[in-house]
Amino acid sequence: MTLRQELQWMIGLIRRQRWAALATQSADGPEASWAAYTPEPDCSGFLLHLSTLAAHTRNLLADPRAGLAISEPEREREDPQKLARVMIQGKVAVISKSSADYQEAVRRYQARLPDSTPRFEFGDFLLLRLTPIRIRLVGGFARAHTLDSAALRAAAQSQPEDPA
Repeated sequence: MTLRQELQWMIGLIRRQRWAALATQSADGPEASWAAYTPEPDCSGFLLHLSTLAAHTRNLLADPRAGLAISEPEREREDPQKLARVMIQGKVAVISKSSADYQEAVRRYQARLPDSTPRFEFGDFLLLRLTPIRIRLVGGFARAHTLDSAALRAAAQSQPEDPA
């Protein structure tokens, strides 16, 4: 596969999956958990709707550095080290309910994850945006590339979202 094909595949993976490993930094060291996410159309941000009761949210409020790890699904009897995956490192910021883009972010998140809608009424949930800084694409065994946020956005813009 060429790099261009791998980048297109990566954007497809990001858009197909909805569940990722979320890495945060606690006072005791790194922590990993799982979180639903929604990519923005150009992958300039990844929306997370998280409860402040969760350790990962408290970690992010104390230290905004975070990572999302997204993998293609495992297939029975295949070597999992050959799975393609993408790791997105960046910084998280709370999207204020009074900000201009809050309602559009909520709409986008709920469209992708409709079961999340009732949780937007809970007082302990925050809508956050992870802004990518560094992206590591592993296309399989011995195929790895490091990208910056501009390369990620360019790849996303060259592959328009499926309106369905």
